[in-house]
Amino acid sequence: MKKIFVLTGEPSGDKLASKVISHLKKTRSDIEYLSVGGEHLKALDIKSLYDLKEVTYLGFTKVLLNVFKIKRKINETVAAINKFKPDILFSVDSPDFTLRVAKEVKKMNPNTKTIHFVSPQVWIWRESRIKKFKSFLDHALLLFPFEKKYFEREGIKSTFTGHPLLEESENSKVDTSEIVKENKKIFSIFPGSRLSEINVLTPIIFKFIKKMNHKYKDIFFVFHCTDQHVELIQNLLMKEEFENCAVISDEQKKYQILKSSIFVVAKSGTISLEICNAKIPSIIIYKMGMINFFIVKMLVKVKFANIINIVANEEIIPELLQSNCNPTNIYNTVDKLLNDKEALSIQVKKSHDIISKFKTERSSEIASSAIENYF
Repeated sequence: MKKIFVLTGEPSGDKLASKVISHLKKTRSDIEYLSVGGEHLKALDIKSLYDLKEVTYLGFTKVLLNVFKIKRKINETVAAINKFKPDILFSVDSPDFTLRVAKEVKKMNPNTKTIHFVSPQVWIWRESRIKKFKSFLDHALLLFPFEKKYFEREGIKSTFTGHPLLEESENSKVDTSEIVKENKKIFSIFPGSRLSEINVLTPIIFKFIKKMNHKYKDIFFVFHCTDQHVELIQNLLMKEEFENCAVISDEQKKYQILKSSIFVVAKSGTISLEICNAKIPSIIIYKMGMINFFIVKMLVKVKFANIINIVANEEIIPELLQSNCNPTNIYNTVDKLLNDKEALSIQVKKSHDIISKFKTERSSEIASSAIENYF
């Protein structure tokens, strides 16, 4: 049996990894897996060393406050990987955790092939990081075609795969009548996959919904979250006594609800690509602590937070960040767009034109083939 250790650091990476490993499992039955993963890898019967939330940290101050705990977790993970003795270490996203682990594993076991999926965003900040990868990274799998030049410059093997989350999903209909019971228009909310994001954004979103409910009587709001946070958000909604809100975590139902939505408010991140791929108009929101914000402002070299806007070099999808991320601004922006069909149409067309550059229609196959080539 061949061995692959799948290393992720947060739910979005777990989801991406599962797309690739799912394809690999269809073509190879002689591979043993172990992981640091979440619910998506678990659904593929791949055991995780520990709960993913143990390594999911957000923000510079949070990392600094937990630096010794993170170091211990890195050492613990490296030891477990070395004990497993994988042929391939497949790390996905979360570079501040996964690539630190990969570096130590490679140092102790040079024969282990290290393949990393989702390039650190060197085109946004800390471009010098890429020089360090050459000493321990065998191959990089890239989501975006413009990333390749950074790796070629350092002589690191790389493959543009396209984005797995942009692959065409199955069109099988899923019954969502138990979620949206009345004949109302669906409005999707993505409050984030991390507890810290949910804690910051949900109070703002709740106040936004109350404003919406004063004017719009035919909208039903659906919160999309992970299994880990379903109960939390349900309890928060119950306290607010909303009658037109629900929570879902089932992936198939999420996709069906998204495709049926008239609009989306989403935390800035990967989910924006899925929203644009579904051709649903949206806005992006985000808020972090002031210390973290000032550090980011000093380091970043792009004007926008959203990948669609960064590539287009214009604000195709409205971004409400920091002080602009408040209930009134969110309501005013959404209300204006909902009453401007031309603006909605332009946003959908422009954003879909951008993501067409990231699509290969067989991203998971390309990624799994690149991994398989290392056996």
